[in-house]
Amino acid sequence: MNLFGNNGRNTLVGPGLINVDFSVFKNNYIETSSGSLNIQFRAEFFNIMNHANFQSPLNNSALFNQDGSPINGAGKIDATATPARQIQLGLKVIW
Repeated sequence: MNLFGNNGRNTLVGPGLINVDFSVFKNNYIETSSGSLNIQFRAEFFNIMNHANFQSPLNNSALFNQDGSPINGAGKIDATATPARQIQLGLKVIW
């Protein structure tokens, strides 16, 4: 039973906005004596429109002991409900 958690907050996501991926690359052509060489720098961004949607805490039934001391881990956010943003950088050599 979760009356005051954040389970219902930030759960509305526009259509297709959660999986927006973006990629850029820059080709750098280098002339060598044996032919041409291409060094390509790539940057890829995944889920760039994403924001963190936190799931309800797993241990939320009791927050305090009978003597009033807090229970360890009670109310702690354990996970998110959406995939995280990711950035990948790469260097590609083409000859």
